[in-house]
Amino acid sequence: MSLFRDDGIVLRTQKLGEADRIITLLTRGHGRVRAVARGVRRTKSKFGAGLEPFSHADVQFFARGSELIGRSLPLCTQTQIIAPYGNGIVTDYGRYTAGTAMLETAERFTENEGEPSVQQYLLLVGALRTLSRGEHEPHLILDAFLLRSLAVNGYAPSFDDCAKCGIHGPNRHFSVAAGGVICGDCRVPGSVVPSSEAIALLSALLTGDWGHADACEARHVREGSGLVSAYLHWHLERGLRSLRYVEK
Repeated sequence: MSLFRDDGIVLRTQKLGEADRIITLLTRGHGRVRAVARGVRRTKSKFGAGLEPFSHADVQFFARGSELIGRSLPLCTQTQIIAPYGNGIVTDYGRYTAGTAMLETAERFTENEGEPSVQQYLLLVGALRTLSRGEHEPHLILDAFLLRSLAVNGYAPSFDDCAKCGIHGPNRHFSVAAGGVICGDCRVPGSVVPSSEAIALLSALLTGDWGHADACEARHVREGSGLVSAYLHWHLERGLRSLRYVEK
């Protein structure tokens, strides 16, 4: 038998029986963890409040030997809220839909349970913190999170040099299959020619240039979001269910 603690973000919950829930978390040290919270649906205690989606919590888990190697689910036995990000997210439709897409993205990029993914975890914590504070438009925060999640998982798009031959940009064509912008000589079927403003916006979101991103016109923001969605869909092989509800 073993007790272990970790801090994590609650990605989603599922009902189990009459009073329990299965909690899926992205943790700092153990990656994605699924655990059972017994009796959590019968109480309004802080234990239950700390295990809601968007919550950043310090959680204690209890596992038998077989549970440590994935044969059954450990139990959540204690929880302490670190940051209730949901309080600043669930009351606003734009923030809520963007945040839900972030949680789904983080879960999709951490499909191997128990495998640490510290960079993805830190990205999610930072994105939810920014979203809950309303520091930027929700769809911009989401697109920045999606681009950076792709990057830390090995799918960083190029927005300047040609993704195929490396020739210095700016390059006009964009191909999700090729990995970003490409030159005229490397152009492939299915490539598009987005506006230079949309490409500059995506580059700013990837690098954290929020002054440039916040000043972008709405039409370029929408164009950039379409490119991000297509690029994400290509690398995940299927789209995010929650992305269709995001308010643009």
